[in-house]
Amino acid sequence: MSEQREFRPIVRISGIDLDGKLKIIYGLSRIKGVGVSFANAIVRVLGLPTETRIGYLSEEEVAKLEDAMRNPMKYGIPEWMLNRRRDPVTGQNLHLVGSDVDFSVREDIERMKRINSWKGIRHALGLKVRGQHTRTTGRKGRTVGVARKAISEQKGQSEKGGEKSRVS
Repeated sequence: MSEQREFRPIVRISGIDLDGKLKIIYGLSRIKGVGVSFANAIVRVLGLPTETRIGYLSEEEVAKLEDAMRNPMKYGIPEWMLNRRRDPVTGQNLHLVGSDVDFSVREDIERMKRINSWKGIRHALGLKVRGQHTRTTGRKGRTVGVARKAISEQKGQSEKGGEKSRVS
């Protein structure tokens, strides 16, 4: 950084407010759909120094970062780094960022329910989907517990039974 740049404490990237004190890679990884590896790839492709803090980025660099996150294939990011390859609807390789990730997951679950796949049925019933055991875990609702009256009756009977066994 040869020229002096102005520091901004909060920078908005892809609809997310990021702390300006964070380094670029770790700041970008706070955005949903962007991990450390993907952020590192974007920063290296754009030629930005990895040690730079987000607060020192110019508006042009922020715009480049946003465009690279939305269209990574255009910047030479390999398709295996994308988070939505062969989209079921369009068939394209996409990289979703921010609220698009939540929306696509919700749509995928609704599609599974609609076509009555096994995973869709499990989602519709509110059960575990990925083959976990359900005998003891994953229970919902209030616990039944034991009534106090029943406990006190059992105590009373066990005490009476205990005295008889000692006497005989």
